Amino acid sequence: MKLTLWSVPLVIGAVGVASSVSEAEGPAKKKTYLVVFKPGPAWLAGKPVTEQPIKEHGPYMLGLYKKGVMKFAGPFSDGTGGAYVFEAASDEEADAIVAADPAVIDKVFVPERYPWYLVDWEKRAQSGR
Repeated sequence: MKLTLWSVPLVIGAVGVASSVSEAEGPAKKKTYLVVFKPGPAWLAGKPVTEQPIKEHGPYMLGLYKKGVMKFAGPFSDGTGGAYVFEAASDEEADAIVAADPAVIDKVFVPERYPWYLVDWEKRAQSGR
Protein backbone atom coordinates (compact mmCIF):
# COMPACT_ATOMS: atom_id res chain seq x y z
CA MET A 1 0.00 0.00 0.00
CA LYS A 2 1.37 3.37 -1.00
CA LEU A 3 0.74 6.21 1.43
CA THR A 4 1.73 9.76 0.77
CA LEU A 5 1.95 12.10 3.69
CA TRP A 6 -0.01 14.89 2.10
CA SER A 7 -3.20 12.88 2.62
CA VAL A 8 -2.43 12.07 6.25
CA PRO A 9 -3.13 14.40 9.18
CA LEU A 10 0.02 15.51 10.93
CA VAL A 11 0.50 14.15 14.42
CA ILE A 12 3.75 15.90 15.26
CA GLY A 13 3.24 15.61 19.02
CA ALA A 14 3.60 11.83 18.86
CA VAL A 15 7.22 11.94 17.72
CA GLY A 16 9.62 10.80 20.38
CA VAL A 17 6.90 9.68 22.77
CA ALA A 18 7.59 6.21 24.16
CA SER A 19 4.77 3.69 24.37
CA SER A 20 3.27 3.34 27.80
CA VAL A 21 3.22 -0.39 28.50
CA SER A 22 3.14 -2.07 31.88
CA GLU A 23 5.82 -4.62 32.67
CA ALA A 24 3.16 -7.35 32.82
CA GLU A 25 2.19 -6.65 29.18
CA GLY A 26 5.79 -6.66 27.97
CA PRO A 27 7.31 -4.35 25.39
CA ALA A 28 5.15 -3.19 22.47
CA LYS A 29 5.88 -4.90 19.16
CA LYS A 30 7.19 -2.37 16.69
CA LYS A 31 6.47 -2.39 12.98
CA THR A 32 9.09 -1.73 10.32
CA TYR A 33 8.55 1.00 7.72
CA LEU A 34 10.30 2.06 4.54
CA VAL A 35 10.19 5.69 3.45
CA VAL A 36 11.16 6.71 -0.07
CA PHE A 37 11.90 10.39 -0.63
CA LYS A 38 11.27 11.90 -4.06
CA PRO A 39 12.02 15.49 -5.06
CA GLY A 40 9.30 17.84 -3.85
CA PRO A 41 8.14 21.30 -4.97
CA ALA A 42 11.09 23.01 -3.22
CA TRP A 43 13.69 20.67 -4.84
CA LEU A 44 16.25 22.68 -6.83
CA ALA A 45 16.22 21.18 -10.33
CA GLY A 46 19.63 20.24 -11.69
CA LYS A 47 21.29 20.30 -8.26
CA PRO A 48 22.64 17.20 -6.48
CA VAL A 49 21.21 16.24 -3.10
CA THR A 50 24.27 17.77 -1.42
CA GLU A 51 23.20 21.19 -2.75
CA GLN A 52 19.53 20.93 -1.80
CA PRO A 53 18.06 23.12 0.98
CA ILE A 54 17.54 20.21 3.36
CA LYS A 55 18.69 22.22 6.40
CA GLU A 56 18.05 20.08 9.48
CA HIS A 57 17.23 16.80 7.69
CA GLY A 58 20.62 15.22 8.54
CA PRO A 59 20.48 16.10 12.25
CA TYR A 60 16.86 14.87 12.36
CA MET A 61 17.88 11.51 10.86
CA LEU A 62 20.82 11.29 13.27
CA GLY A 63 18.46 11.95 16.19
CA LEU A 64 16.17 9.14 15.04
CA TYR A 65 19.18 6.82 14.78
CA LYS A 66 20.44 7.72 18.26
CA LYS A 67 16.96 6.98 19.68
CA GLY A 68 17.01 3.55 18.02
CA VAL A 69 14.12 4.46 15.71
CA MET A 70 15.91 4.72 12.36
CA LYS A 71 17.85 1.63 11.31
CA PHE A 72 19.54 2.78 8.10
CA ALA A 73 19.20 5.54 5.52
CA GLY A 74 20.85 7.34 2.67
CA PRO A 75 20.50 9.13 -0.65
CA PHE A 76 20.11 7.26 -3.92
CA SER A 77 23.41 7.17 -5.81
CA ASP A 78 21.76 8.67 -8.90
CA GLY A 79 20.74 11.80 -6.95
CA THR A 80 16.98 11.30 -7.38
CA GLY A 81 16.07 11.14 -3.69
CA GLY A 82 16.69 8.74 -0.85
CA ALA A 83 15.18 6.27 1.59
CA TYR A 84 15.23 5.14 5.18
CA VAL A 85 14.00 2.26 7.30
CA PHE A 86 12.67 2.78 10.79
CA GLU A 87 10.46 1.24 13.44
CA ALA A 88 7.33 2.61 15.08
CA ALA A 89 4.57 1.22 17.28
CA SER A 90 1.74 2.23 14.91
CA ASP A 91 0.96 3.74 11.53
CA GLU A 92 0.05 7.00 13.28
CA GLU A 93 3.42 7.16 15.04
CA ALA A 94 5.15 6.34 11.74
CA ASP A 95 3.27 9.14 9.98
CA ALA A 96 4.27 11.58 12.72
CA ILE A 97 7.94 10.62 12.44
CA VAL A 98 7.93 11.14 8.68
CA ALA A 99 5.91 14.37 8.87
CA ALA A 100 8.31 15.91 11.42
CA ASP A 101 11.30 15.68 9.04
CA PRO A 102 12.39 19.26 8.26
CA ALA A 103 12.95 18.43 4.57
CA VAL A 104 9.37 17.15 4.36
CA ILE A 105 8.02 20.21 6.19
CA ASP A 106 9.97 22.46 3.78
CA LYS A 107 8.66 20.39 0.81
CA VAL A 108 12.13 19.58 -0.50
CA PHE A 109 11.18 15.90 -0.22
CA VAL A 110 7.86 14.24 -0.87
CA PRO A 111 7.74 11.05 1.21
CA GLU A 112 6.06 7.75 0.47
CA ARG A 113 5.71 5.53 3.55
CA TYR A 114 5.27 1.78 3.29
CA PRO A 115 4.77 -0.77 6.06
CA TRP A 116 7.47 -3.35 5.47
CA TYR A 117 7.51 -6.98 6.51
CA LEU A 118 11.15 -8.04 6.69
CA VAL A 119 11.88 -11.66 5.88
CA ASP A 120 14.36 -13.39 8.19
CA TRP A 121 16.58 -14.76 5.42
CA GLU A 122 19.16 -16.11 7.85
CA LYS A 123 16.51 -18.27 9.51
CA ARG A 124 15.26 -19.44 6.10
CA ALA A 125 18.79 -20.25 4.96
CA GLN A 126 19.38 -22.33 8.08
CA SER A 127 16.09 -24.20 7.75
CA GLY A 128 16.48 -24.76 4.01
CA ARG A 129 13.10 -23.16 3.23
